[in-house]
Amino acid sequence: MAQVYDRVALIGLGLIASSMFWAMKRGGLAGEVTGYARTAATRDTAREIGLCDRVCDTAAEAVEGADLVVLCVPVGAMGRVAEEIAPHLKPGATVTDVGSVKGSVIEAVGPHIPEGVHFIPAHPLAGTEHSGPTSGFAELFDNRWSLLVPVEGSDPEAVARLRALWEGMGAHVDEMDPAHHDLVLAVTSHTPHLIAYTMVGVADDLRRVTDSEVIKYSAAGFRDFTRIAASDPTMWRDVFLTNKDATLEILGRFTEELFALQRAIRTGDGDLLHDYFTRTRAIRRGIIDAGQDTDAPDFGRGTKRS
Repeated sequence: MAQVYDRVALIGLGLIASSMFWAMKRGGLAGEVTGYARTAATRDTAREIGLCDRVCDTAAEAVEGADLVVLCVPVGAMGRVAEEIAPHLKPGATVTDVGSVKGSVIEAVGPHIPEGVHFIPAHPLAGTEHSGPTSGFAELFDNRWSLLVPVEGSDPEAVARLRALWEGMGAHVDEMDPAHHDLVLAVTSHTPHLIAYTMVGVADDLRRVTDSEVIKYSAAGFRDFTRIAASDPTMWRDVFLTNKDATLEILGRFTEELFALQRAIRTGDGDLLHDYFTRTRAIRRGIIDAGQDTDAPDFGRGTKRS
């Protein structure tokens, strides 16, 4: 596979950044990959496991001479990081991100991007409940989608180059405008995570009453909730604070659906329940048929970096 960038800088060294490094190395997509993390402990871990060709002690050092800079920090920190690295960006370089929210990231990062540097927000729709530099693996993006959200006036060649990188890392690539992206993700990711956190919180309250039976006798459905709710709390705090309008809209719709199901259960309306579950079951089948999950007991998430 052809090299896409001479030098790539990863700012933040968690699951997505580490997976990007292993995927780029697998495909020969970058000549050199530098990395930076805020804490010395994370930087030391990255060096120990060989994550990045060079781990730097400052963000400025990491981005120096980079053709592509990838912001892999929580969305609430992206504006501050962009301001910090702005004076050190190479003319003609591209700055992108991997955040789950796009509207607020564009507002926070855009004003700090110097003239002559391309800013192309992006969002890989891939992940696990694990975090940190040791959690990444090259296959994370295989057959998953990565959404590019070019800002007004984006250079087509820079967009095409970033698309080539994501495709080289195994992803399908599509483009979307920021508002639509944030609404879609509120449905497919943000609200489900909030529901999972809530359900586990309810179970925690109940656990105190049932002498830990909720934990000991967890069935598959609750285990799936706890897997989702194990995700990085800082990242999800920032997601909900920066995509609150779309999330609140979808939560309102969810509440309406929940009330309808409550009424059906209370009134014994089995036909409504059966029809509803049949329709929603078909959506699950569609996800599997689209290759975005499997019927395997671990949902295909057992892959680890060798």
